[in-house]
Amino acid sequence: MRAFYALLLCLFALVAHAKHVVQNWDVTYVTTNRGLNQTPKRGIGVNGKLPLPVVEAELGDTLVLNVRNSLDTPTSLHSHGLFQRGTNYYDGVAMTTECSIAPGTNFTYYTKIEQAGTFWIHGHTHEHNFDGLRTPLIIHNPKDPNPVEKEFLFAAEDWWPITFQESLAILMQPHGPGNPYTSPPYTLINGVNGSLVEPLHFEPGKTYKIRLVSMMSLPLWEFVIDDHELMVVEVDGVATKPKAVSVVRLAPGQRVAVLVTAKPNKSMNYQYHMTTFGDYLPLIPGVYPQQINSTVIYTADAPVFVPHAIPSEPFDELSIEALEFMPMMAADRSLFFNATYGFSPDDVAYESFNLVAYSSPKVPSMFSALTTGDMSLNPITYGPATNAQVLKYGEVVEMVYWSATRIPHPQHLHGHAFQVIEKGHIGDATGEFRRRVPEKGFSPMMRDTVMVYSGEYVIVRFKADNPGAWIMHCHFDWHIGQGLNMLFISAPQLMQKTLSVPKSVVDQCARQGIPVSGNVVGHNSFNIDGAPKPPELIINRFY
Repeated sequence: MRAFYALLLCLFALVAHAKHVVQNWDVTYVTTNRGLNQTPKRGIGVNGKLPLPVVEAELGDTLVLNVRNSLDTPTSLHSHGLFQRGTNYYDGVAMTTECSIAPGTNFTYYTKIEQAGTFWIHGHTHEHNFDGLRTPLIIHNPKDPNPVEKEFLFAAEDWWPITFQESLAILMQPHGPGNPYTSPPYTLINGVNGSLVEPLHFEPGKTYKIRLVSMMSLPLWEFVIDDHELMVVEVDGVATKPKAVSVVRLAPGQRVAVLVTAKPNKSMNYQYHMTTFGDYLPLIPGVYPQQINSTVIYTADAPVFVPHAIPSEPFDELSIEALEFMPMMAADRSLFFNATYGFSPDDVAYESFNLVAYSSPKVPSMFSALTTGDMSLNPITYGPATNAQVLKYGEVVEMVYWSATRIPHPQHLHGHAFQVIEKGHIGDATGEFRRRVPEKGFSPMMRDTVMVYSGEYVIVRFKADNPGAWIMHCHFDWHIGQGLNMLFISAPQLMQKTLSVPKSVVDQCARQGIPVSGNVVGHNSFNIDGAPKPPELIINRFY
């Protein structure tokens, strides 16, 4: 009986501690150049402002996003990295989990916070992320295994003087892509011109946490503090065993948290550096690469340490372990995803998985899974242009990402984190460049976004234990628009038994005349006449 009352008291304490974190956002157009030496453009902000406010919550809270869409086009919000377990309909993906928020209407996302770490919120309709609809989401763990007195946040984004739709039109114009780099971007840090970043103030011997968030649409970036060790303790919202590195590299969509222990005395000050670059990008002085520098101050009058060089190297996922021990999962099935680039017969450029460029269905895929009975088990129900894979509940899925083009791809999976198992070169006939985590006694790092470099492959594995409709896509915004997306339907028959869609989600579809039952075109049969079809692509091996 005493044990029962003790458990009851713990539950009451947990409920009392949890709270609703409420954000009231009016999504609006904002004409601005963000303080850069650029022509102002029509961006997308919140409550008439850019940048968006940083959102902070605690494990166990409920995040409430009250959204008013004051744009002239539908919009939606995705909490990047949150699994939305049991709330697939709040994942924010247009025509996958919802119909988006119609112009001039209101909608509320309710998300129970069951993960702690570093995440972000961004637009997921018409790639509104590109035009400014993005902000960090920091979820604190009251029982953080690495408690510190102070944290710092660096969220990097690239700001273009043209809109996403204008840039995509250049890339997908008939008779071959144009050059959007004639209007190049510049880097913002925490929403302001990178040249205005503030110094960090360290006290000798203290340990600080630094959260790094890549809200970039295209380039990589690296973070370094001269002569200071960076101890990785979290990757993409998953705690890791501490791993010392000298530099952290992030691709779009990725997040990393590090601990930094200050020097024992105040004899020197130091610099920290953030470098934006990418060997797949054109060389534009001051843009690619762009280096942003500021100071780590121990005392105002100390000299500044001068390094021999600023380190630069890829982030080595295969050497980092998850904090919660889970050995390499044994795969139940293996899927191959070749990131391909090709041209339609009228010479329009597309990105694709296995030469299938994604097009949205006419019925959101979640609703198709919920309303088609046994037909939900057949991928054709979701249409040929979604490239759908139907998964069994609990099976371990291996994905082999392959990038044979000259462009890399940061691949992001919704609703899950995956173990990073192996990397290598696609042209390696001897296995010389093959690297794989140990089979036993090792807990592979888990993350939700992995960079697949040009000419390389990456193998990851995840457990399909989150019923829902989840997309996987490249997190280069242009590549999403050009079709590098696909769809996982996880345990559709279990979805039908357990997922109850709120009326507010259905009402948004009704306002826009979008059906919420049937297959890809709304039929309760295998008749998919009128479904979007992927273009027939001619592969370009030299892109």
